[in-house]
Amino acid sequence: MSAEIRIVLVNTSHPGNIGGVARAMKNMKFSQLHLVAPKKFPHVEADSRASGATDILENAVVHETLEQAIADCHFVVGTSARGRHIPWPVVDPRELSSIVQGAGDKRIAVVFGREDRGLTNEELHLCHHHVHIPSNPDFSSLNLAAAVQVITYELRMADLYAEQVEQQKPQWGTEWDIDLADSADLERLFAHMEETLVDIEFLDPDNPRQLMSRLRRLYLRTVPDKVEVNILRGIMNATQKKMKD
Repeated sequence: MSAEIRIVLVNTSHPGNIGGVARAMKNMKFSQLHLVAPKKFPHVEADSRASGATDILENAVVHETLEQAIADCHFVVGTSARGRHIPWPVVDPRELSSIVQGAGDKRIAVVFGREDRGLTNEELHLCHHHVHIPSNPDFSSLNLAAAVQVITYELRMADLYAEQVEQQKPQWGTEWDIDLADSADLERLFAHMEETLVDIEFLDPDNPRQLMSRLRRLYLRTVPDKVEVNILRGIMNATQKKMKD
């Protein structure tokens, strides 16, 4: 697979689940595991459940925050089991695998939340897309390792199929000329945007409603490149300068 895919687990409470995820990843030929503030890691139970995939645990990268874990990623997908107040682009695992195949050699993060309550709204707002596994609606709860297995299986199958195809159509129908903005670039953009909107009194910091969430959804949906982000920030710099004149 040309894309560089990392599996990110947020605030996992049971070390055995981390081991189970490592085993599921190695089954499907994935190796990059990133952990955000795990409750217990490293841990003997994680090693036991990994069952031969301890190399993935040994190389796992631990972060304090999700922002740190995805800072250098160009495309971030958060797993979500329920609908949100603000609708976000949602795909199933097979659709996700198609998107990843068209992403070239970009860095991609697939983010999984806590065993009992998944990802928070704030964490999901850091993601370009959400992925939903269409399980039995009468019994929809999936074990963390099982959820990782489903998604990595679909990514693996898409990769095997792509090997049989001479040329995959690029994401926009043509090769792109500029590197995509990574998550850190986008977070700086959103912080600058919020500051500017407050300066011009378009955003009331005491009553923000869902303005920044909707703007996040808008810009994440476009998957902007680095030059496009710089242009937007240049416009905001000029706007702020004009306000001070």
